[in-house]
Amino acid sequence: MTDPIQAQTWIQQHVLPYIFQTKITCITIGNEVLTGNDTQLMSYLLPAMQTVYGALGSLGLKKDVYVTTAHSTGILGNSFPPSSGVFRQDLAEYIQSILNFHSQTDSPFLINAYPFFAYKDNPNQVSLEYVLFQPNPGTTDPITNLKYDNMLYAQIDAVYSAIKAMGHTDIQVRVSETGWPSKGDPSEVGATLENARLYNGNLLSRIQQNQGTPAKPSVPIDVYVFALFNEDLKPGPSSERNYGLYYPDGTPVYNIGLQGFLPCMDYSASNRNGLGFFHLLLFPVAFLICTL
Repeated sequence: MTDPIQAQTWIQQHVLPYIFQTKITCITIGNEVLTGNDTQLMSYLLPAMQTVYGALGSLGLKKDVYVTTAHSTGILGNSFPPSSGVFRQDLAEYIQSILNFHSQTDSPFLINAYPFFAYKDNPNQVSLEYVLFQPNPGTTDPITNLKYDNMLYAQIDAVYSAIKAMGHTDIQVRVSETGWPSKGDPSEVGATLENARLYNGNLLSRIQQNQGTPAKPSVPIDVYVFALFNEDLKPGPSSERNYGLYYPDGTPVYNIGLQGFLPCMDYSASNRNGLGFFHLLLFPVAFLICTL
C-alpha cells in the first residue's frame, strides 16, 4: 500500500461506498508489525501509513478518517513504574518516525493491552484482583506518587510515558485491543468464564464513568474490546478461540449487561465471509469483530 494510486483505488472501493451509510473513523495499517520478525515489513509501515493518509486527503476524507497502526505492549522496553515507561531501543527509530506522523496528522497511538498475559505468566506475583478491576490495595508509582488500582491503566500510562520520553505530549493513546478469554488450556492460568465476565464487565463500568488514567485523568479512555465473537477455527492455544462475548452461532458466552439484540444469522460455510446484521446498544466502547 505504498503506491498512491493503489491506495486511492482501495479507498474508493472499500471506504467511499460506505462512509456516509455508517461511521468509519479509522484505517489501521497492520497489526503489531514492529514486534514481528519481518524487518522489511517494518520498514514499509510508515510509508504505507503516509500513502493512505495522502490518498484520504486527495479524496477529501483526511479530516473524517485518521490513519494509524496497532502495537503490542512488546514495544515497551520498560513498563514499571508507569512513569518510567520507555520504548525498546531497537525500535526507537521506527517509533519516533511514527510518533512524528501521529503528531502531524493528529491521530492516536494504538496499543493492544492484555493484563491476562501478565497474570497467566506470573499468577503468584500478579494479583488477580488487580488485573480484574476488583477491590485491591493497588500499587503506587514511587516517582509520581500516583496510585493504580488496575493493571490496564498502568499499561496505558506506561505508553504515555514512553511517548513523552521521545519528545511528544500531544498524542492520545487508545486501546485497540483488550479482553479476557473465557476458556483456555490447562497451562493458561486464569482463563475462565467468570474471570472473562469480571474483566470485561468491570472494564465497561469504568469506561461508562468517563474516567481517565491516573496520569491523564481528564482524558477519557477509548477501548476496543476483543472480541464480539469467539473464533472457533483460529489456531493456537484454546484461549485464542475464546475471547468472544458470543459463540459463532450468535448465542451469548456470558452476559456483561449489554442491552440490545442479536438476530439470528447465517453462519453456514457459504456465508463465513459475512456476519449478517446485528444491533447492540452499547456503553461508549467498541467490540472487535473477527471473521475467517
